[in-house]
Amino acid sequence: MREDTSNYQALFLDNVPMMDARAPVEFSKGAFPGVINLPLMDDGERQKVGLCYKQRGQDAAIALGHELVSGQIKAQRIAAWAAFARANPDGYLYCFRGGLRSQITQQWLKEEAGIEYPRVIGGYKAMRTFLLETTEQAVNDCSFVVLGGMTGTGKTDVLLQLSNGLDLERHARHRGSSFGKHAVGQPAQIDFENGLAVDILKKCAAGHSLFVLEDESRAIGSCSLPLLLYQGMQTYPVVWLEDSLENRMQRILRDYVVGLRNEFDTLHGEEKGFGLYAERLRQSLDNIVKRLGHDRHQRLAAIMDAALIEQARSGAIEMHLGWIEGLLTEYYDPMYVYQRQLRSKRIEFAGGQQAVLGYLCQRGAQR
Repeated sequence: MREDTSNYQALFLDNVPMMDARAPVEFSKGAFPGVINLPLMDDGERQKVGLCYKQRGQDAAIALGHELVSGQIKAQRIAAWAAFARANPDGYLYCFRGGLRSQITQQWLKEEAGIEYPRVIGGYKAMRTFLLETTEQAVNDCSFVVLGGMTGTGKTDVLLQLSNGLDLERHARHRGSSFGKHAVGQPAQIDFENGLAVDILKKCAAGHSLFVLEDESRAIGSCSLPLLLYQGMQTYPVVWLEDSLENRMQRILRDYVVGLRNEFDTLHGEEKGFGLYAERLRQSLDNIVKRLGHDRHQRLAAIMDAALIEQARSGAIEMHLGWIEGLLTEYYDPMYVYQRQLRSKRIEFAGGQQAVLGYLCQRGAQR
């Protein structure tokens, strides 16, 4: 049998398959990328055992657990674990602290299925601590550059072309603006932090000590940036990405109209998907009605409604450029002009996409 492990770095760097034996409610609050939840106990069973532990002690709680997870229930769970173990012979299992639940899972796998399968020593808690420390260490030891620019200049497009880019919006599954929601929901806060930490870990292992990240507020939708990283972003040097209004409008059209429509269609089919997509656009505009002002909101909403009607009728999307232009020039651009002024002393380079890419690549190569 392979030995139990506490080499958390190798687990994440090598994308080692892992089976999480915690209850579903624990898993939903925070997990690691790619991990499968195959619990020893479901939420109700865990709650009963926990109550028994408080009232009658560990031995009684263990006895109750064996009583609750027995017969057909036990057989089904062992079969699921065995299937995972056979499909992932290089994997590991874990529970919250790497203690009793993972040990019982190991024991039952061996006794009932003849499979010896290793566990992660310290479990979820130790791995979570390792990832938090990974992010904190990177903020303390590495260098960062903030990529700024007006809405629609293609900051994410630039990040995707950099081997040292940290795409915070991808990890948050949100574009970071009032219109930033995707068709799928955002990850739990802990999942967001874990995914970002694994990304940092892998880039550090690849030799990077300078990272480029997009200028963001503390909150990206419902996800919050690690405080230490966000505080650093208020002092890091800034590279400012520039592009024409026309190009920015076309990019917004690509991402927030065509891309969002495709996301909803993929999830729900064309008919239902279009309705949900249209509802999302309208809701996004309604969310900023106070900041837009009533009259401006009404005008842009009317343009959006007409564009959606035409899109539903003919598939044409050009009419969306009307509300996009109004939103950029009347709402987003004045805010970004102000932000640029605030960051003016920290801006070390400004230019178009190719110039910025060249500068950032050269800057990274010099480290």
